[in-house]
Amino acid sequence: MHRTDLIVILGVTATGKTKLATHLAEKLNGEIISADSRQVYKGMDIGTGKDLNDFVVNNKQVPYHLIDIKKAGEEYNVFEFQQDFLEAYQAIINRNKQAILCGGTGLYIEAVLKGYRMLQIPKNIELRKELETKSNQELVGLLKKHKKLHNNTDTKDKERLIKAIEIAVYQKENEHLINDFPKFNYQLFGIHFERATIKQRITERLKHRLENEDMIGEVELLLKKGVQPEKLKFYGLEYKFVTAYLLNEITKEELFTKLNIAIHQFSKRQATWYRKMEKNGFNINWIDGNLSLEEKVNEVIASL
Repeated sequence: MHRTDLIVILGVTATGKTKLATHLAEKLNGEIISADSRQVYKGMDIGTGKDLNDFVVNNKQVPYHLIDIKKAGEEYNVFEFQQDFLEAYQAIINRNKQAILCGGTGLYIEAVLKGYRMLQIPKNIELRKELETKSNQELVGLLKKHKKLHNNTDTKDKERLIKAIEIAVYQKENEHLINDFPKFNYQLFGIHFERATIKQRITERLKHRLENEDMIGEVELLLKKGVQPEKLKFYGLEYKFVTAYLLNEITKEELFTKLNIAIHQFSKRQATWYRKMEKNGFNINWIDGNLSLEEKVNEVIASL
């Protein structure tokens, strides 16, 4: 088995990524780094599907990172994720353990694998004032000097044109920052189910979370602790709709129906993201979700 710096387990929601990753970690002396934009928040467990029980395999605790690192109500972004990922990854490597990135947030996964740092672009007030005096045609000409235009999205609206030039100028001046992100020898593994099966798994899991795991109680507790309803709604999906239900904006029946539809739509967007990754040259080894857990683990190990 050649050394793979980073094993990546991805898939749409409700495919069993965590279970595969943790059992793989137990076999390979590994540690998990979460690539989930909402599992970073404390107290948001059921709605984000942390499945912390899955991190105990054969009575052993599988170490994990980037879960429960922020308070609910705070914000977290891809720039912070890159920094946190590198710290966690380095600590794992220093312990001579196998790093396993697991999650469904495609943006976070790509932010690690593309090998460049995503920059938070500060506002350039002087540049903006200068650009505002120019016509759209002049702005398009300026933008073309900085980058190839693959579509016309940025060229129709003056504000978007100015923003695009601002980004292009900052990136050009800070190429050294962009290129300081390490490149990894990685392998990508995705869990695949047919669409009809995914829909069924999502609906069954949602029923279980509402009826057996008290997801409504989880959101109620967050509100009691002082997390603003607008913040919870901002986190989307479960937190958006359960908050709306607790505020009497929707009925219990509407909660289930609307949330179920929203999660199905979300899983479609995840699938689209992964297809786009493949079109852009990422090789994802797809594993049949219907295989037993042991068979999935063995298939990953055999491919390393």
